[in-house]
Amino acid sequence: MEPLAHSAKPPKGIDSQSYRSHVERVVRGTIERCSKMDTYYSGDRGFLMEALRLAAEYHDLGKLDQSNQEVLRHHPRKSLPVNHVDAGVAHLAGSDTVRQLAALSVYSHHVGLPDIPDVFAGKEEDRFRDTDIRQRTDAHLEAYLASHRQALGCQRCPDEACGVKPNVAVSGLLFRLALSCLVDADHSDTAVHYRKESSNEVPLLMPDARLKSLDSYVAELGRGLADERTEIRRRVYADSREADTSCGMYACGSPVGTGKTTAVMAHLLNAACEKTLRRVFIVLPYTNIIDQSVETYRKSLTLPGEKPATVVAAHHHKADFADDAARLLTFQWRSPIIVVTAVRFFETLADKQPAALRKLHNLPGSAIFIDESHAALPWDLWPQAWKWLKELESTWGCHIVLGSGSLYRFWELPAFSDPPEHIPNLLPPELEITAARYEEKRVDYKSKEEPMRVDDLVEWVWNFPGPRLVIVNTVYSAAVIAEALKKRYGRNKVEHLSSSLCPAHVSATLKKVQDRLNDKTDYDWCLVATSCVEAGVNLSFRTGMRERASLVSSLQTAGRVNREGQWSSAEVWDFQLVEEGLVRSNPGLKNSREVLGYLIAEGEIGPEHATKAMAKELTLKDIKSRIDRITRAEERMRFPEVAKQFCVIDSDTVTAVVDKDVAARLDGGETVSPDELQASSVSIRRHLMDEYALEEIRNRGLARFRGYPEVFRWTLGYDEFIGYMKGVMDSYRHQTEGSITE
Repeated sequence: MEPLAHSAKPPKGIDSQSYRSHVERVVRGTIERCSKMDTYYSGDRGFLMEALRLAAEYHDLGKLDQSNQEVLRHHPRKSLPVNHVDAGVAHLAGSDTVRQLAALSVYSHHVGLPDIPDVFAGKEEDRFRDTDIRQRTDAHLEAYLASHRQALGCQRCPDEACGVKPNVAVSGLLFRLALSCLVDADHSDTAVHYRKESSNEVPLLMPDARLKSLDSYVAELGRGLADERTEIRRRVYADSREADTSCGMYACGSPVGTGKTTAVMAHLLNAACEKTLRRVFIVLPYTNIIDQSVETYRKSLTLPGEKPATVVAAHHHKADFADDAARLLTFQWRSPIIVVTAVRFFETLADKQPAALRKLHNLPGSAIFIDESHAALPWDLWPQAWKWLKELESTWGCHIVLGSGSLYRFWELPAFSDPPEHIPNLLPPELEITAARYEEKRVDYKSKEEPMRVDDLVEWVWNFPGPRLVIVNTVYSAAVIAEALKKRYGRNKVEHLSSSLCPAHVSATLKKVQDRLNDKTDYDWCLVATSCVEAGVNLSFRTGMRERASLVSSLQTAGRVNREGQWSSAEVWDFQLVEEGLVRSNPGLKNSREVLGYLIAEGEIGPEHATKAMAKELTLKDIKSRIDRITRAEERMRFPEVAKQFCVIDSDTVTAVVDKDVAARLDGGETVSPDELQASSVSIRRHLMDEYALEEIRNRGLARFRGYPEVFRWTLGYDEFIGYMKGVMDSYRHQTEGSITE
């Protein structure tokens, strides 16, 4: 009787899958993925291919145990009684690097990458083994191998003398990429068998054709325009497109509004032509930037007959998909152009779990743009991220550009790169000087040194021409100021944007703001916001005011003021607030504020001072211990520790549903999609759950959505203007004044 790899599902009309069929498909799939990745690998290609071939052939060897076959054949709802991974590990165990990588890949393809020093600290015979069943596995191993040979129709195991003697430097990234090939082949075949995925045709990059399409798009944007800013944009695009591609890494510090979105894409596509690259990755720090960039890329890069969503994929937690094929191409990084958040990109490089690593093999041989790199990562994560980027460039054939209108050149600082490194600039020096001089004319930086109370700020803001932008450091301050402006000047004179609003209301407010900015007769109003509007959002105000935070925050705020140069001059003000009531400082910005105060006093406000500001901040904070902890863990291949420590965003929050209808449906046991749940919820820090009176919603239907283990109901007040801060402010007034006032 032919052994099985997967059980039948008669109610769905799905037959069982034979062991032979699954193993042969996984071997072919793994080799195919490794071959595409191997093309760009500068190391020993034979070593990597042989290790993965072995891993693919024996990854399910333990399914041949009679107890497992009984379950697969007759009890499909039951879990396999015998760990089916241990047999493959036992067969592949050895002292040479090929077999060790093969054994590690088999061991990890369900449970994830382990702590390697812990594994090697034990007995040699226990490495990567399930000690609870080791004796059973060893006793039955020859029987498993005999069944394996019979099922595959071979007389002997073809791996007994592979003859590969590798001379290769292993790394954590190498292990993750190897596991990615095996896991994606295994999961893909299983998913196709159970009809959860289909084998969709993947569009090719075709960089030459897309570059011509981009040229046409950009030419139309500037048609009929002859102003200074348009001429600078033309030069930035042309020089980026024709820039040298012989190096593997470049820096682009072109100022805000000079067309980096399309200019760097032209450079990346040209590099793809020169180096035969297969994908382009655009890495952005914020979700709200992604949607805007994706729209531009889909308009400019989609060729006739193509579906835009399959050519340019948006990978972030709020992405919407036209169909399942688009979702699959996005989550597995199969599309030719991937626009992804920095959180998704870098945490994938740090991950240990098979589901997250499944897509990683698609990254080698790619052009990568780390846009708004100043905001991509916390500083203590950059040293390790920099090592990964350097390895992708030197070992895996990637071409990388780091860009920002306020570029931190952290690679020049010993604390981040030892020794400091030089990266060539994408643009020629004379063009950078021209763009910088125009930037100096576009905005004028000023500072009001005396801290203001909210009432004083409300009067002060209205002294300047509108439309006005006020950015503050906390959601508390933003809500208090927005309410004070509303009370003083009327609701129509103020808009508010912060994370106190659920995504559905953020999107609605952002559209309203854009519409008001496009109406040139509507100028006497103000937007109060947090840093969520600092980078990447195409907004242009007449006057900007930024609560003191950091040099880069001031520079990014300037990017939302007089963006198109429509006014001969515009002002960006630095100001400070008096702490009182709910107006609170952000303790995490203490050192940044101190450095910015020093730079203001010295008259050193501009993009050219960003790296100096970073260096000064480093003297005020001790991040070396955390840097060392992460880099040492990666060097020693402590994969669980790296995944834990390399956390881009503090995730100790819970999901609170603010939409009463959605909350009621969840209470009634209805299954709500992740997209709808996300759109109608806010994130609340866990330590505030009791203070904000959150009530847990127990709905078992949510269990199948990974990432939403706990969902709560927001019980305080909420409105579409200041979001959940409506309830927080009402509660605060009740506590301080003895009654709730509307």
